[in-house]
Amino acid sequence: MIDKPTNGLTWLSLAVSLLTIPAAFADAPGQAKADCAVAEFTMGLRFQQQSAEIQALQLQAYNIATLKLDAAVAAAKDPAKLAIVTDLDETVIDNSALLARDLANCHTYDAWDTWLPWERAGTPTLIPGAKKFLEHADSLGVTIRYVSDRADEQKSYTVATLSKLGLPQVSAESVLLLGPPKVERRAIVSADHQIVLLLGDTLHDFDGRFRKTPLAEQRATVAAEADKWGAEWIVFPNAGYGTWSNAPLKAWKAETVIEPW
Repeated sequence: MIDKPTNGLTWLSLAVSLLTIPAAFADAPGQAKADCAVAEFTMGLRFQQQSAEIQALQLQAYNIATLKLDAAVAAAKDPAKLAIVTDLDETVIDNSALLARDLANCHTYDAWDTWLPWERAGTPTLIPGAKKFLEHADSLGVTIRYVSDRADEQKSYTVATLSKLGLPQVSAESVLLLGPPKVERRAIVSADHQIVLLLGDTLHDFDGRFRKTPLAEQRATVAAEADKWGAEWIVFPNAGYGTWSNAPLKAWKAETVIEPW
């Protein structure tokens, strides 16, 4: 998940800005009205929630993670000293039902002002392959740490949700939520474990250089760290939201020529 606002003034400014969005209701469940400003998210969210390709990519990511974890365990003297660190939202659990509800109501869902009630009462589902991989890691004796930007003051709800979904090694100690930046929470894990895999859907799940930096810098860092993708860093697809969502598209500047097939 991308960074959420962390102070009252930021939340207030978001709330005020949302007052400018006209009320709208969906033409169909989970689909915003065509004249709704939030409707531009529809295709990306449909791909995220409904496409078979997303399911294939998620399973592919967990298959790669399994291979890399098995190799790390085989090379380790003491697997108990190894750890994996995984994000939660859109990496282990799927929150697209919340986003679809907000989209249908013409509500800008990446303002995160509906997220706290979802943490308390929402019903996320598991990302394909997540439970199998985490149970495998647990069976190997590897430590699992869930590092997420969900609200720490609501940790009990997140822990209860993960437990209900049947995930292993879920406890107040293993679930590290928003307070310090993720880089600092990862450092807590690495203080007494060797982190062999990082899993996430947004780039600051992997390195502090990606946090709140311009897209051009993020792209440069992605290229500079090319060897880590699929080796130490396992990234999951998220077409629903991200720091890229307001970036302009680059178009072919040639004159449009229409030729029927």
